[in-house]
Amino acid sequence: MIIVMQFGASQAQIDAVCEAIRSRGAEPLILPGEDRLAIGIPASLDSETRIELESALMSMDGVNKVTQTSRPYRLASREWHKEDTKVKVRDLVIGGGSFIVMGGPCSVESYEQLSSAAQIVKETGAQILRGGAFKPRTSPYAFQGLAEEGLRILHHVGKEVGLVTVSEVMSGDAVPLVGRYVDILQIGARSMQNFPLLIEAGKSGKPVFLKRGPAATIDEFLLAAEYVMSQGNNSVILCERGVVALDRSYTRNTLDISAVPVLKEFTHLPVIVDPSHGTGVAKYVAPMAKAALVAGADGVMVEMHPNPKAALSDGSQALTPSQFARMMDQLTRLHDFVSSEP
Repeated sequence: MIIVMQFGASQAQIDAVCEAIRSRGAEPLILPGEDRLAIGIPASLDSETRIELESALMSMDGVNKVTQTSRPYRLASREWHKEDTKVKVRDLVIGGGSFIVMGGPCSVESYEQLSSAAQIVKETGAQILRGGAFKPRTSPYAFQGLAEEGLRILHHVGKEVGLVTVSEVMSGDAVPLVGRYVDILQIGARSMQNFPLLIEAGKSGKPVFLKRGPAATIDEFLLAAEYVMSQGNNSVILCERGVVALDRSYTRNTLDISAVPVLKEFTHLPVIVDPSHGTGVAKYVAPMAKAALVAGADGVMVEMHPNPKAALSDGSQALTPSQFARMMDQLTRLHDFVSSEP
């Protein structure tokens, strides 16, 4: 349930509405708007209480209307937050019309490897350096990352080249550690419904880059974002990275480009697309990155390695430096064209 207050409603009127909600055993959620304030009520009330409360609220001073929300998520919904959210990370703004590119290797392998990748990312105009220090792998024998040493390298290289950094955190108790070194906490697809992790990431106050699970519905994806936001952290960036493919003979996943306009309709949060994991094949990455831009995404996350053939993880989907530079040029020109349309 959402209570929309009248324009210019007084604090006393707002407090009276909140007290009426609390007296029925629910905690009101204040939702500031551009020109008026709204108050949300969780779905925990039984139907009889909700009907009685709705009737009582409609007669209270300062209340404009009372409506029922049709979506299970509230903080992430456009029903409560009409304007696009802009997530600010240092001097960089994600969302609200800009198009950003996150580039770098799947895994941090060494200072030399990451430094080389970061220079290419910076020189081609990308804004965020990605690199995994903890790598969740299907096989326990595969390269698992350099852990804290990888975080130190990422932090150091990011400072050297002047790029915002993002890296994955895999558990709630690791949030403070990863948060000390990187600007954005990434929650991977396998962890999308790791609810203790979502809660701790929300409590951290750091921007959170949340990837869609490979079999997750849109509502499940946005409810995962709701977990982070329920902790008072509205700096959430959504990432579409592909769903389970029906035929894995050709691509690693099926990149759901249609999810971009759908998400844009129902949520105010920025939407990024990961064509590297979405396809798993380097030659398909640039075409899908361009498709993401045209579909309305706020940016892309792309894997690029100085020498993909020598990569310790996901070399088959990593672009070479020249491929990355060519893609960046194409995205820049395409963005200029799309932005110029009436």
